Amino acid sequence: MEPGLSPRPDGEHTTTDADNGRIEVRRHAVSHDVGWMLSDRRHPDEAPMPGLATLGMVESTVTRDGKTSTERRFYLSSASLDTMAFAAAVRAHWRIENCLHWVLDVGFDEDRARNRKDHGPENLTILRKLALNVLRSARPDISIRRKRKRSGWSDEFARSVLGQMRSPWVKLGCLLRFSRLAIIINKIKF
Repeated sequence: MEPGLSPRPDGEHTTTDADNGRIEVRRHAVSHDVGWMLSDRRHPDEAPMPGLATLGMVESTVTRDGKTSTERRFYLSSASLDTMAFAAAVRAHWRIENCLHWVLDVGFDEDRARNRKDHGPENLTILRKLALNVLRSARPDISIRRKRKRSGWSDEFARSVLGQMRSPWVKLGCLLRFSRLAIIINKIKF
């Protein structure tokens, strides 16, 4: 029996990836038996979890340079997912997380930011994400890091990055960006 899951998971799905000198085998298991988490068998002050539908577990076994490590991650979901859908949802979540955070760290050196006072960290994060969205939509043939450098070196290039929002084929995207910008500005705390 898996810890945190019912005695018989409703299904299992295994995926294997081999890249960057490592082999990763992920075993996904889901259970829709969530009643025990909502029952009175636990402590009385426990907060309820309305809408809980699926418990999921991913067991990841990574082999690199002859060494093997295993890690288990547990998930709660309000969607009733089968194992294939659960595996896809977990991979999509981590793909987005890794892509965004990797670009912010590598392209904007976010991990070395030392602003810790008041609302500074949150505000700078919002501005970095805004800049990232503008850079992503301009000149897809150039990396984010290179666009940032060229924008710093050349005012003309910086204007072209910002000016691309005016082109006719991006008008809808521009409107969406400006509405997101208004929302982002409302989120900035002073």
